[in-house]
Amino acid sequence: MNPRQDPVRPGPASPITVIVDGSAVRGLAGQTVAGVLLAAGRLAWRTTRSGRPRGVFCGIGVCHDCLVTVNGLADVRACQRRAADGDTVSTEDEA
Repeated sequence: MNPRQDPVRPGPASPITVIVDGSAVRGLAGQTVAGVLLAAGRLAWRTTRSGRPRGVFCGIGVCHDCLVTVNGLADVRACQRRAADGDTVSTEDEA
């Protein structure tokens, strides 16, 4: 099969910009919010009541460790939400 006809092979990705805690972070269309944050070098973006850092743990939306606020909507699972150009993301603290 010709690689150009392979329906699974990803095509070219379009760049997007997400605002995270007031700073612009670049990503690619189709990435989750967690993917954008991880690609930018952020391993944790939330802390528990005891101050322990949290980011992606399960990656499938079961554990709630990756919660963020997206466009004013709180408790969004970053591993499940696809990032969109212009999204505003705020990290959360349970303190």
